[in-house]
Order: sequence, then C-alpha cells, then structure tokens
Amino acid sequence: MTLRTSASTEVTVLLTDKTQVGQIQGLLKVRRKEMSMAALIPGLVVNVKGTYTSENHLVAESVSFKGKDLEQAEAIDAGMHETKVQQEQHQKQLAANQAAIDEAAARFGQLDDYYIFDEVTIYFGNGKSNVDPKYIPQLMALAEKGKTIDGYLIEVKGYASTVGSTALNQQLSEDRADAVTNILVQQADMPLTRMLAPGAMGETHQIGNNQTETEQAQNRRVVVRVLQNKAISGSS
Repeated sequence: MTLRTSASTEVTVLLTDKTQVGQIQGLLKVRRKEMSMAALIPGLVVNVKGTYTSENHLVAESVSFKGKDLEQAEAIDAGMHETKVQQEQHQKQLAANQAAIDEAAARFGQLDDYYIFDEVTIYFGNGKSNVDPKYIPQLMALAEKGKTIDGYLIEVKGYASTVGSTALNQQLSEDRADAVTNILVQQADMPLTRMLAPGAMGETHQIGNNQTETEQAQNRRVVVRVLQNKAISGSS
C-alpha cells in the first residue's frame, strides 16, 4: 500500500503474511484487536512499524490504527463509493439519452421515406374550398385504416389549377387542405399528433397541361395519404 507521512512524503509499504494488522483499543490504547488487511482502506490513519529494503520500501511488521480513525475512513469510503455509483448511473443515463437521440435522428432523417398505405383524392369546384359531403365517408374510412397502423401519419396536401392569380391559387390550396384537415380532426377524431402540417402546394404538380376544363378540375384537389415511416416499421 502507499502511505502518506505527516511530512507529505509517500512511502511504499509492503504487506506480507507476517504483517500484523490490529486496532488499538482501551482507554490507555494498549490493547490490540487483530484485524484483516481488508480494514486498510484509503484515508485510514495508521502507524506502521517495519524495516526498509534497499529499494527504500518499508516492509511492515505491524500496522495499527484507532477505532475512530477506521470509522471516519469507512464513512469517507462509503461516500466515495456512493458518488462513484451516482457517476456511473449518470454516465449510463447519458449514454441511454444519446442512444435515443441517435435513434430519433436516424428516423427523422428518413421522413421522406414512407410507405403509403392508403390514399384519397378530393376534388373542388373552381375557386371553392368547401368539401363535397360525398367525400366524407372516404375520409372516415381512411382515418379508421390509419388507426390500425403502427406509428401512422396522415398527410394532407392541397393543390390548385393555374386559373386565376398565383397568389389566389396558393391561398385556395391552403384553404382546401385546412378544410380536409378539420374534417379529419373534428369528425374522424384524428389526433393532431398524427397529422403532418397541411401542405399548400398551390399550382405545383399540375396534372396534364391544364388547358382543358377536365385537366383544370383534376388540379383542384386535395390528396390525403396514410403514411408509415420505414424507419418505424423497421424496414428499408
């Protein structure tokens, strides 16, 4: 063991099978209780008797200490052990938190990588954003299907034809997406936590060249999809 002297120097103490370890007892400190070497814990004040080797190591013949010093060292050792345990638990918690962060980052890094389980397209009149009641049953059915899928998300994207101003069409696409989202939330009891923010796509992703009334009608739409992230499903 390493002993720090009252002069703050360090001495290497060699313990052998012949080394006697004991606790000094009694009022006059003359009685001695034999102890195991396991009692020689860090922080214990001891009195060592022995002889030095040529390497300046002290070979201990006896090591003695007071009971109160042992109690104090044990209390310090217990506190150090508790601190060490707390530090280890803290490190484990940090590692667990980091693993959760890494896993979440991996999942969110694949947010464009979805399985599409179902899809409904809703069409609107020119300049209109109200949902025709005939689409309600389709929306209800899609919502119910979504609730059966682990980790599902509902995507709502609104579109507009190029008839009219770009600014007006952007607003129409937003109003159409909001109208469908409100039905899903209010009538189908779809949790907001399962809804992706409604997408206002405006005049993007036009069907055809938008020259005929039929093509224009196809572009006045909202597409609703039930999605599942492939990272959640465990697939790639």
